[in-house]
Amino acid sequence: MNGVLVVDKPKGPTSFDVVQTVRRALKVKKAGHTGTLDPMATGVLAICLGDATRIVQVLTDGDKGYDATVKLGVTTDTLDAEGKTLLTRAVPALTRDGLEAVFAKFRGPQLQTPPMYSAIRKDGKRLYELARAGEEVEREARPVTVHALTLNDFSSDELKLSVRCSKGFFVRTLAADIGEALGCGAHLTALRRTQSGPFSIARAVPLAELVEQGVAAAAGKLATLDESLAFLPEVKTTEAEAERVKHGGVVEVARPDEAMVRVTAPTGEVLALAELRRGRLVYKRVLANQAE
Repeated sequence: MNGVLVVDKPKGPTSFDVVQTVRRALKVKKAGHTGTLDPMATGVLAICLGDATRIVQVLTDGDKGYDATVKLGVTTDTLDAEGKTLLTRAVPALTRDGLEAVFAKFRGPQLQTPPMYSAIRKDGKRLYELARAGEEVEREARPVTVHALTLNDFSSDELKLSVRCSKGFFVRTLAADIGEALGCGAHLTALRRTQSGPFSIARAVPLAELVEQGVAAAAGKLATLDESLAFLPEVKTTEAEAERVKHGGVVEVARPDEAMVRVTAPTGEVLALAELRRGRLVYKRVLANQAE
């Protein structure tokens, strides 16, 4: 079985747990997800199966979309509802205009410091491992981008929002930062990923359905390699050029430089992932079966 299956992850298991469950349910040897979701989070977890594991990194690099619920007035050590309460403060009177003014500060390119309770590695150890041992280490702020941040609803001490962001963005940190900007603190109480790269929640299969029905649940839901990469700019080749691509040969392209393109055969099959650099393809990964 080869392709990308979008799973609707339930609350509770880790992303690794979900991958292992999918492997057993579908009886596949190779599988890998395209972006970790915390155990508390639900929603889109795109899982590459078989040959599609070769494009895991490309899909992981895609933008993400989330719906989130933020509790105001309470901060926790994990920045979410699973942590220990650190501080409780009064929540100021909220207005939509006031909240929109705060939200405006968090849109666009910015630097974000990862939370201690995260899977990022520091000196060979996961940050959450250090945090559980009572250690706090310096973390380097990383460039991220919030493409869209929408206030969906609010009450006296709770916000419901949607965010579309670059990879590596922590919504938990956003929740805490919004709380500090309001002067009362906050933590994340619910998170649902609605988009991961080209995949939306609309095509997701519930994990329980996969466990119950196995391969039958995945029928018609598997995205092919070509479909999964359709969001990348395309460089079409002739039959002769396609043969050169399959063997990593030189192919010249009269187009401006681009960071990543999909190189296709006359049939539409994706042959390779490459950069366009100075009029030539610089291969990142040849995907075509070179034995053909």
